[in-house]
Amino acid sequence: MPLLLGVVILVLLLWAGNAFSKADPKQAAKVLRLVGGAGALLFAGFLLLRGEIGVAIPVGAVGLGLLGWISQWPVGFGGRTQKSPGQASRVRSAFLEMELDHDTGAMRGRILAGKYEGVSLDTLDLQTLADLIGGIDSDSRQLLMAYLDRRDPRWREHAQYDAAAGVGNHAAPGGKMTKEEAYQVLGIAPGASADEIGRAHRSLMKKLHPDQGGSTYLAARVNQAKDVLLHRHR
Repeated sequence: MPLLLGVVILVLLLWAGNAFSKADPKQAAKVLRLVGGAGALLFAGFLLLRGEIGVAIPVGAVGLGLLGWISQWPVGFGGRTQKSPGQASRVRSAFLEMELDHDTGAMRGRILAGKYEGVSLDTLDLQTLADLIGGIDSDSRQLLMAYLDRRDPRWREHAQYDAAAGVGNHAAPGGKMTKEEAYQVLGIAPGASADEIGRAHRSLMKKLHPDQGGSTYLAARVNQAKDVLLHRHR
């Protein structure tokens, strides 16, 4: 019996290794749960044959939980193993507050002043947003155009806007950035180390660098934030 059990476990391990090498992370996790559950049940059966019922029952319960056949698996365990929410960068101007999700690259914004104060940019159509370009400050204009480029790269073809307002859209952001703003731009906690600052900067530049189809303005803000914070470490 032990020899047969060993052969079965070896076959399961070989199958799991092959599946793991080909699967994406989510699929691999599912395979590991299935293999772990099956292995636990086999081990529980072996313990039952040896008369070790007190050990076999909890081992079998673990196997059934991994396979999803019982609901007694601790809820807290699932919560601890889930990926924590990703970081987000926040940039604020006189007219807009913008947030960039580090994981997905999704950009969300909210209007801070004027007729649409408090309104999410996602709820406004392209033409309405394009109409705002000519009447806001330079930094806000760069943020709004960066948002529009993310939302619909062809928005200029679909919306009428004052082309003169777009002149200088490659300009660097104006004004001195505070350390608090720099932390928000990079999406890191105050007091972060130089290594953490560097990692956040590199991660964001991969998504925002103009060579990758990103925003010149936002890339400049990220560079500015890195310079402000790294100056503290000199």
